[in-house]
Amino acid sequence: MPDPVPLWLDCDPGHDDAFAILLAAYHPGIRLLGISTVHGNASLEKTTKNALAVLAAIGKQDAVSVHAGAPQALARPPTHAPADIHGESGLDGTTLLPTPAAERTAAAHAGPGAVDAMAAALGGCAPGTAWVAATGALTNVAALFAAHPELRERVAGVTSMGGSVGDGFTAAPMGVVDGVPRVGNYTQWAEFNVLIDPEAAAAVLADPVLAPKTTLVPLDLTHLVLATRDVQDLLLYGPPEDGAPRSGRGKTDLRVMLVELLNFFAATYRDVFKLTEGPPLHDPLAVAAVLAGTEHEIAFHDFDARKGQDNSRQERFAVKVITDGTLDDARHRGAQTGRTLVTPLPPGAPGVRIPRGLDVDRFWAEIEECCERADEANRKILATAPAPSA
Repeated sequence: MPDPVPLWLDCDPGHDDAFAILLAAYHPGIRLLGISTVHGNASLEKTTKNALAVLAAIGKQDAVSVHAGAPQALARPPTHAPADIHGESGLDGTTLLPTPAAERTAAAHAGPGAVDAMAAALGGCAPGTAWVAATGALTNVAALFAAHPELRERVAGVTSMGGSVGDGFTAAPMGVVDGVPRVGNYTQWAEFNVLIDPEAAAAVLADPVLAPKTTLVPLDLTHLVLATRDVQDLLLYGPPEDGAPRSGRGKTDLRVMLVELLNFFAATYRDVFKLTEGPPLHDPLAVAAVLAGTEHEIAFHDFDARKGQDNSRQERFAVKVITDGTLDDARHRGAQTGRTLVTPLPPGAPGVRIPRGLDVDRFWAEIEECCERADEANRKILATAPAPSA
């Protein structure tokens, strides 16, 4: 049986990051090497605490190390997501998230830092096997490859949830601002993860060694993966064929917590992006993409079925990140700072992979199966825990 894919996860939890951690920690095709945290959905202090909290919720607090990374962009001041997306904590919306132990939080900040921990873990894997999945700003990832350029050849690849294409790249709704079709989510033109550190994104996406083995997961793809009512029922109660009751609170606290997290930002996506069927789940797609070419592959499509294309097509792109301008310019003066400009390359030319679709049903089934594995792990932890003193 093939070995699972070694994976380092760089994230900024964040509601959808919680699902990325779940998938990375419990998918049988993945061996999670460690987690680094970065500024973004909240401050570094909060995203680090949130990563530890999610690991505790899924029963992996003793198995996966967390390493605090960059508190701000390579060359810009820190920018954090607005409270209506992720709340003040970065993971608002549930009372079921555990508080991580103080000593674990201290250890995550005390070191080794994100870049050193990533370099050690990736360097310890066989060449061409390990992946880096980034679900936030690419600050830590760019710093890693700048400090350890030899790892560019050694890693199997990089996946990044970030950017947006627009112009009908997929059938996903991208939203409208003041009557004008939107490309980004934080500004008219830019997706948040790229906007808050465009220099880091540019460094990774234009690197001649990294780009041909990088998969970019843009909003155009993630907006196809909606947590509909049926999906929420799947996560709460398990598959219908299990025979379990499909009403009431849900099978476990973990499942209830995850659905509560999903619904926290549902109103924003309904009002801004017109995604009325449910909120999209962005970050776990960057984790799922590392399974390409394995027996566990969740199919991502490099073709547009609306144009009669099929899976014999293998698109690759050159990606340019606009780094001119400030965040204030982008928000208030129409600057395209952080926009990802995508150019199709000739057939066979190496470049960034940007999928146009995926097997959405299979993806959600894998998420549910990871919920079940986490439930079982939590049951074992509870069964062996010492009884509380009277």
